[in-house]
Amino acid sequence: MAEQITIYCKNTGNYYEVPVGSSLLDIYKIVGEPLPYRPLNAQVNNRTQDLTYTCWQPKDIEFVDYTHPSGMRTYVRTLCYVLSKAVHDVFPEATLNIEHSISKGYFCTIHNGKSADIDMLAQIRQRMKEIVDADIPLKLHTVQSEKAIQLFREVGMEDKANLIESSGMMYASYYELEGYVNYFYGGLAPSTGYVPVFELEPYLDGALLRVPERTNPHVLAPKVLQNKMFEAYKEHLNLQRALGLNNVGDLNMALEYGHASEVIMISEAMQEKKIARIADEIAERYKKGVRIVLIAGPSSSGKTTTCKRLEIQLATNLLRPVGISLDDYFVNREDTPKDESGDYDFESLYALDLPYFNSDLQRLINGEEIELPSFDFNSGKRVYKGKKMKLYDNSVIVIEGIHGLNPELTAHLDDSLKYRIYVSALTSISLDNHNWIPTTDNRLLRRIIRDYRYRGYSAEETINRWPSVRRGEDKWIFPYQEYADATFNSAMLYELAALRAYAEPILANVPERSPANAEAYRLLRFMRYFKYIPQEDLPKTSLLREFLGGGSFEY
Repeated sequence: MAEQITIYCKNTGNYYEVPVGSSLLDIYKIVGEPLPYRPLNAQVNNRTQDLTYTCWQPKDIEFVDYTHPSGMRTYVRTLCYVLSKAVHDVFPEATLNIEHSISKGYFCTIHNGKSADIDMLAQIRQRMKEIVDADIPLKLHTVQSEKAIQLFREVGMEDKANLIESSGMMYASYYELEGYVNYFYGGLAPSTGYVPVFELEPYLDGALLRVPERTNPHVLAPKVLQNKMFEAYKEHLNLQRALGLNNVGDLNMALEYGHASEVIMISEAMQEKKIARIADEIAERYKKGVRIVLIAGPSSSGKTTTCKRLEIQLATNLLRPVGISLDDYFVNREDTPKDESGDYDFESLYALDLPYFNSDLQRLINGEEIELPSFDFNSGKRVYKGKKMKLYDNSVIVIEGIHGLNPELTAHLDDSLKYRIYVSALTSISLDNHNWIPTTDNRLLRRIIRDYRYRGYSAEETINRWPSVRRGEDKWIFPYQEYADATFNSAMLYELAALRAYAEPILANVPERSPANAEAYRLLRFMRYFKYIPQEDLPKTSLLREFLGGGSFEY
């Protein structure tokens, strides 16, 4: 009889004896296939492993399917591999770029001497379907980095070679599919048959790779047009290409060659130019009756600094801005509504004291002086610090908070009085041509650093809270982003290189026994692709100072 090891399956809450060297797929069958949908990976001792991973010692295992963020990432990565293989098979000379998420899918460009058209996409989609239907195993190879770099240069994937080379890793892993090789950050499914639900169709000046709904892998997610978001992405992508910084490998080499200051200054200047343009437009709208500027965006998007920098630019237009933070109008913590899990729902519109806020707003408009509240995040209580506010003849009220674009927030005021700005960290730089950087990872890293430095929360607490934050954003924030008069991208080309030194020690403190360790470990592995940028290189007015400290603005 083969030697046995003990496995604890978190999905069932039971212990199992399994043969030494069993794969996760083998173990999944032994424990009774407990998930409602096909598994895509597993958390093994609170680290994500692909299903071909073999167990030689006792382990704690939790299998995850598409409805789990980690499972969805595995599905999408695998689907992108299938897409890249199909493009290679049908149009061998074409270049595929998977650039960013949008419209509940992923925006791609395919260059084959001309832009992708309906016929080209139909051929690629058909080849993708053939690959999926064949259910071909995906072979994982781990080799010394020098060999991987040489391999990718030989097949013309210079972007991947540069990424591996500039990261300084000793070993690199890549996948092979019928002789076609590719590199992906994170594991893939065992075979191509794991990703049957998808669509590939024209989208603006490229293509949209559509994926299943988050809650059901059998149903395609509905497409939502996001033209304003797309333009914000495109603006940054155009800058990157003009600078020759198409991916993280390019950025790392620029930093290595001493161009950090140049990259930082150009990134910061682009943001300032955009804010100045928005201020100019508000000044023109002021002449037509606009008196309230509403700045909204998801958690850690940089709304506060954007607000402060906008106020400076408004002043150069001879307007007198007065700023209000919606965070100061939170109800006391014990009065905060709760979500379906029983946790405080800080993302809910009704976590704000709406009657109090609207009363203060109306009093300001009526010419009265008010005393602004302040919310103490440590105590969870509203406090008063003697801060008075009154409007002047040339005043404009600048309101900042996650619900700024929600019509219910200022329903009693006519829309002609309002100018709306949506702020988000729309990360445009990619690891390589086929590995984009999720905007949520960018924001999560910002929030982990901010929560640790200024709100007394550990990385473990922030990570555990993040799913609730994301649910709240989906419900309360994202549905209103296209209502904006202007969209501001707060992400910068160099940002993740600057965040790395702050994030790493905070993430490293997450205990291995904590379920949050899977996410912490993933983020730590992700951050290693970036070279460091020292804090002293950042301007005092940089938006990143909102999270890192040491800035010119008071928060």
